[in-house]
Amino acid sequence: MISTSLARALRDSGLTWRPSAGDAFRIDRVEADDEVYILSDMTVEAHDYGTGVILGFNGTTEWALDSVALEDALWMPHEHQLRQFLAGTFRSLTATAGPVVEIEIEGKTHSFGSDDAANAYARAALYLLDSLAVQGP
Repeated sequence: MISTSLARALRDSGLTWRPSAGDAFRIDRVEADDEVYILSDMTVEAHDYGTGVILGFNGTTEWALDSVALEDALWMPHEHQLRQFLAGTFRSLTATAGPVVEIEIEGKTHSFGSDDAANAYARAALYLLDSLAVQGP
């Protein structure tokens, strides 16, 4: 799982979350603990209201928590979700001295290493988001 700081950086750089079953998230508030929740039709569901998306905790799974607004949740993208985001820019994942993800943007290859593959993918995704922001629409 990616680090909380990388998840925040991805969110702040514009990676949008459309909650679906299997997604991991943390409650992004100072008073919340470091618990990671998984969206599931049985325990935590995304409810889309006109005013926004609410993540509802069903039954007695979390006795002190009924729901949380999407903006108070921090998506912790899985490795496969980050690879999917990289799409056509993704070139390889190697593990010589640790996981390294290579992407290609405008003919230039960029490499991102980390302690695990998910963080390497997150760093590559962050670079891609930042380069898209510089290029503009």
